[in-house]
Amino acid sequence: MANRCQYGSLFHALSMREVRPCKVRGRPNMGGLSSEGGSSGSGVLSVESNGISAPPLAVSYGKKKGDGHLLAVADEEGFVSIFNTRLALPTFMTTQFNTEKSKWKSWMAHTNAIFDICWIQEDTRMLTASGDQTIRLWDVESHAALGVMRGHSGSVKSLCAHPSNAELFASGSRDGSVALWDLRTSTSNSTNESSFRPVSCIKDTHVAPRCKNVRRRKGETHSVTAVLYQQDERILATSGAADGIVKFWDTRKLKVPVVQTPPQQKETAEGVGRIHGIASLSQDPTSSRLIASCTDSKIYMYDGAFPERGVMSSFSGHVVGSFYIKAAFSPDGAHIISGSTDSNVYVWQVEHPSSPPVVLEGHRGEVTAVDWCSTSYCKIATSSDDCTVRIWSLKEHQFTRQQLPPLICHRRHRVSAQPSSPSNANLNIIPETPPCKLSKPVANTPTSVLDGLAELDPNLPYGTASGAKRNVRQALSPVLDGRKRPRTIRDYFSLS
Repeated sequence: MANRCQYGSLFHALSMREVRPCKVRGRPNMGGLSSEGGSSGSGVLSVESNGISAPPLAVSYGKKKGDGHLLAVADEEGFVSIFNTRLALPTFMTTQFNTEKSKWKSWMAHTNAIFDICWIQEDTRMLTASGDQTIRLWDVESHAALGVMRGHSGSVKSLCAHPSNAELFASGSRDGSVALWDLRTSTSNSTNESSFRPVSCIKDTHVAPRCKNVRRRKGETHSVTAVLYQQDERILATSGAADGIVKFWDTRKLKVPVVQTPPQQKETAEGVGRIHGIASLSQDPTSSRLIASCTDSKIYMYDGAFPERGVMSSFSGHVVGSFYIKAAFSPDGAHIISGSTDSNVYVWQVEHPSSPPVVLEGHRGEVTAVDWCSTSYCKIATSSDDCTVRIWSLKEHQFTRQQLPPLICHRRHRVSAQPSSPSNANLNIIPETPPCKLSKPVANTPTSVLDGLAELDPNLPYGTASGAKRNVRQALSPVLDGRKRPRTIRDYFSLS
């Protein structure tokens, strides 16, 4: 018990922090993300099915299994592969020969393309959504089929697990419907395979406004592109390809949405133009902010509590040329990542939407799915039509206090992930402009606060800016006078 009090108490931790201060890691430099390979957490994975290259359509990191470093990849041929990204990953030049070394599991899940995958039940089970109009449940360890969900009449495009109940999940389909599922409601079919039907369903979830009262033409679709449970566990957000609206549904009563965002319409010289669809949805860890990646090549951010108020801010610079391109929040909600039609990956700082994004180069085809590792802040997975998945991460020396994000410097850095020649397979980090020279930050002391008061409006209740400074100085006088009050915890200890 004595040792526990000595080394594990909060008081001891605080006192040691003051007596023996250590360097605190600064904000990571996203411009230093690299997928050069040859080391743990960084590299290029080749996606193949039976020896034939296949475009990956979905990537998803687990949350529990493998400490969150297991990456599931689903491809156009219906295969699911799970990679251990903690291992030394291949480089661009060796990916076709060494990818198998980092592959943990692989199996054929569908006979059609898989558009989305979802880890559930502490990462022991996995859901796969396919173009064969079904959703399948798999055991991750044995990759045995545990059940099949039928109820959609079109390709299943999106999945989302319930945030707290491991038996519930939602799906969105190209047929325009959203279905809610409960894994406790299975029945056995003729092949002794568990079969599931939806417990609730929303039809025509996202119909274009001009088509509401018009008979739908044959072949016309109003696909649901994304479903997303909110953290309050009752509200489900959905988006579509036709109306450009995010709708929020109370899962206890699905007749009408409880709230929805205004449509995003592109204005033209003739007036309001066509409505752009939404390709994907993502939310920060607290559900306080939600982003919608739109086909007008912008990412719109909404207030999670009041989405009906409209766009808070938007992010641009990338190109969204298809509904396969996804965007996602970082685990801490400080950054946004997105794929792009121009073969690049874009990273924005949430608090600085007008700043240029960090651009990660390396893919040779449209970048589609993206995902962040929840246990390693700066590990990112991106998939591309070039039939590869790149794992991006920062090197240890880039976590220093002196290196700050390029977004703070207002400089745009590009990360080159392609070798300049066959003999040079390593990546080079090439800044477009010289790095900023940052001066030592000014300590956040009351004196610096007082200096800022010189800009106060004379009409404030203080009377004048000088009067405000004088009042604040009087209030802070015990702090400013080191003789009246110890400045740090060190003054309470005898260091003799």
